[in-house]
Amino acid sequence: MTPSETEKTQELAFRILSNLEKVVFGKRSVLELVIIGLFSEGHILIEDVPGVGKTILARSLAISTGCDFKRIQFTPDLLPGDITGVSVYDQKKNEFEFRPGPVFTQILLADEINRATPKAQSALLEAMGEMQVSVDNVTRSLPRPFFVIATQNPVEYEGVYPLPESQMDRFLLHTSIGYPDLSVEEAILDRMQVEHPIHNLRAVASAEEILAAQKAVRNIYVAKSIRNYLLSISHATRNHSDFQLGASPRASLGLIRAAQAKAIIQGRHYVIPDDVKSLAESVLCHRLILNPEARMNNTTSQEAMQKILSGIQVPLIDEITPAK
Repeated sequence: MTPSETEKTQELAFRILSNLEKVVFGKRSVLELVIIGLFSEGHILIEDVPGVGKTILARSLAISTGCDFKRIQFTPDLLPGDITGVSVYDQKKNEFEFRPGPVFTQILLADEINRATPKAQSALLEAMGEMQVSVDNVTRSLPRPFFVIATQNPVEYEGVYPLPESQMDRFLLHTSIGYPDLSVEEAILDRMQVEHPIHNLRAVASAEEILAAQKAVRNIYVAKSIRNYLLSISHATRNHSDFQLGASPRASLGLIRAAQAKAIIQGRHYVIPDDVKSLAESVLCHRLILNPEARMNNTTSQEAMQKILSGIQVPLIDEITPAK
């Protein structure tokens, strides 16, 4: 990893972030997580109440990156073929012709994903995990980059289905946008009274630049002490008294990749412990399942994760920088 590659990727992230902030106000930390997810070749799940800007965020990202964008509204009657596509018989050609579904895009918004049945949700598993779709015994690759932004309503809402553990594990990051502050909401009303800012948004990057950034992220240096620190966190979730299901190896790999993306966005060519620590909740907590006793005590995954993080020794600074 050369300094120029790091600077180039950092500048790309800043361009995209600045463009997104023209539309999504006062949510810089959420926007940074989205960019980390994109650069890490992962996917992000945004859980929040309706009307806080989840859909607008996905559309703005697609415009900013110059990527193809499609949206799927998940409903109880959605079928797997509505997502992946179906084979239709062509009478003129006397053969079946495959018609791709909306999953064949670069940035996919899976809106209200937990309103669909588990059968429909499962149609995304192969796409999110392997960047491909198998229909009628034929496997087709998806466009690159491929990035899923899924939204879901809180479980207290009516008509929602809990996402299966295997589906949750496919999401690299989990976050929420939340209501804006009073001053931010005032700015939203002022800016959007006449015209929505997204109508004037323009591309500031390209799909090729995103792919180059993803390659650069993989080359960020991760010291052995950092890997051991990360593995200690993952293994602690599997042995913690509050959890009946801990972090998977996919989660450990995702945390490393996300930490690499955070490092390069901050202009570093190596990962530091804070990169791992600051992303642990967003990468791990949605994959963890509390045991009944912890739920009865109103313990949250985030609280248990903070206990784990506070109990693990952080590597020293001279152990994390690459050898010169």
